[in-house]
Amino acid sequence: MQASFLSIYLLPMAIAIIMVGLGLSLTPADFKRIIQYPKAMIIGLVTQMVILPLICLLIAQYFELSPVLAVGLMLLAAAPGGPSANLYSHMAGGDVALNVSLTALNSVLSIFSIAWIVNFSLAYFMKAEAYVPMQFQKVLEVCAMIITPICIGMWVRHRYPDFALRMDRPVKLVSGLFLALLIILAGLKEIDHLMEDIQTVGAAALSFNMACLMVGYFLPRLFKLPPKQAVAISMEVGIHNGSLAIYIALSILNQGEMTIPAVVYSLIMFITAAIFAIWSQKKLAE
Repeated sequence: MQASFLSIYLLPMAIAIIMVGLGLSLTPADFKRIIQYPKAMIIGLVTQMVILPLICLLIAQYFELSPVLAVGLMLLAAAPGGPSANLYSHMAGGDVALNVSLTALNSVLSIFSIAWIVNFSLAYFMKAEAYVPMQFQKVLEVCAMIITPICIGMWVRHRYPDFALRMDRPVKLVSGLFLALLIILAGLKEIDHLMEDIQTVGAAALSFNMACLMVGYFLPRLFKLPPKQAVAISMEVGIHNGSLAIYIALSILNQGEMTIPAVVYSLIMFITAAIFAIWSQKKLAE
């Protein structure tokens, strides 16, 4: 299967389905809820957009990733929480309403944070090489890929609530299948680089994932947030939208090798999130 089919057709289709699915689960009340949880929202956003990218930067340097792989890991760090975070938060006993609101706000704000973090990473890691920053047109393209399908999903939820509720589970299932397919195809496309860098990238991705889950839980607890909200924030910042990172790497930056960190992280995060869910359930039961 050619890369052009993956980047031109399959990736946009997958992103659209995933984001429409997110929109189907959102209502205006989810955005209003942001006002009800100001402390939790601020801690979650600062963790997602400031603290974890800094940790990711240190991890990329510690493992001496190549410039392309380092930017790929930073791109993943910039990606908002994936829709699966809501499911895992529910499994772990977290505050799912907070998850939904965080996912909604993160997805909107990521339009700006992704552009800034990616351009900073390109300049920082690839300074000795030629690099092209994300142009405004490309930022608008990412914006359209995120906001438009979310708005469509929210409109369907508002106009046809019963249909939206019936479609919620099938769309999530299709989204999961598309994500799995994207991971497989992106991995096969870069199989040579993947096999060559699997140990280093795997260690870096696992370290970053564990940092996301641990910081996402213990930082909110340090600020006296309830355990359920801490679990929600941990899942939100630990489960990234890998498909969006893969889309930007392939379709916007035209860098196939840059997808490798997102591919490896996406394989790891569901396993570690499940383990964390079991741990948090026991913690909440104490």
